Amino acid sequence: MAFTYFLRDMQTLERIVQHVVPYTSGRSRVRVWDAGCATGQEPYSLAMLFAENMGTFGFKNLRIEATDLDDCNLFGDIIRSGVYREEEVKRMPGDLLERYFEPDEKPGYFGISELLRNRIEYRRHDLLSLKSIGEGFSLILCKNVLLHFEYPERIEVIRMFHRSLAPGGFFATEQTQKMPAEATHLFQQVVSDAQLFRRLDL
Repeated sequence: MAFTYFLRDMQTLERIVQHVVPYTSGRSRVRVWDAGCATGQEPYSLAMLFAENMGTFGFKNLRIEATDLDDCNLFGDIIRSGVYREEEVKRMPGDLLERYFEPDEKPGYFGISELLRNRIEYRRHDLLSLKSIGEGFSLILCKNVLLHFEYPERIEVIRMFHRSLAPGGFFATEQTQKMPAEATHLFQQVVSDAQLFRRLDL
């Protein structure tokens, strides 16, 4: 199971919000794909930050499609329930914790608000199938996954992401994962301090 926590790599998340929120303003449908979501802390972190910055109308139009290669459906069960140990949420800023979490009936656990749970849908998906889960995504986030693939596989997955994005949509990955040279013509890096890229039309 991947190690993760809420609001991990906050710098990248902040850059995503700064660029994706203006890009999606006024759209009636905003699709986000979190590829490699593990137990859900990352898509819920995204949902929290979008809720803080999109406004009520915009946030209602958001759908985050979270996927991972999970053979036992553990990830899906955790994400759908939205219940996490107190140790996983205690580093959250107090205002976000108060707005989006509440103590669960199970001692030592916190549950995520229905507002966020309603915006996230989980499904099992194998990125190496090279079959997209859809098209027209405003953002695809794939962190701590590509580094586990062979270099040629990485290139093909990134090409699949490019096909899945809406024109001008954004792709983000972890700080240590540089864009392969064979895929640089597909994207433009939009900031110097995060691996956030914008889709180029060919």
